[in-house]
Amino acid sequence: MTNLEKQLKEFPYQLILGSGSPRRQELLKSLGFEFLIKPINADESFPVTLTAEDIPLYLAEKKADAYSEEIKENEILITADTIVWCEGKVLNKPANFMEGKKMLEILSGKMHQVFTGVCLKGENKQTIFYDESKVYFKKLNNDEIEYYLTNYSPYDKAGGYGVQDWIGYIGIDKIDGSFYNVMGLPVKELYNELMKF
Repeated sequence: MTNLEKQLKEFPYQLILGSGSPRRQELLKSLGFEFLIKPINADESFPVTLTAEDIPLYLAEKKADAYSEEIKENEILITADTIVWCEGKVLNKPANFMEGKKMLEILSGKMHQVFTGVCLKGENKQTIFYDESKVYFKKLNNDEIEYYLTNYSPYDKAGGYGVQDWIGYIGIDKIDGSFYNVMGLPVKELYNELMKF
């Protein structure tokens, strides 16, 4: 067993992922940590004065505050929120086909930013941080948008798309920054922050 394997196996905290997102669960599992899954139902509204990275930082902290159990001495709660930011506006999760179509039309042929805010909350300590990725979409045609929305139903995803889905394969020219951040969890930063905690 290598030193790092030993360190991960004997990590002194019980991690609790406060998210029902299968993508976040998959990414955290891939880091090598063991964790419990306890989804948090928090109100995801935020003050209209917030912009860009301040929105997911606020929401990640809000989700941590909404956790109903007491955090014990050896536990770390992980909460996160991801937003798509395009031309000075936030694109949330689309409520239906028409909203999804409108969002993808806005993103088509443009660069947008994806911000993920993360909150690590222990018994007496809390850290919040974020990561930013720039995503460049090619010009999408109407058939591509409608095919994607019909076959992939991305209604649980910020901006109405999943980078790991079909639209990512055919529609994204390039990403500046972390691919995993666009998926919903900046794993490199998370790993570094957990090791510092």
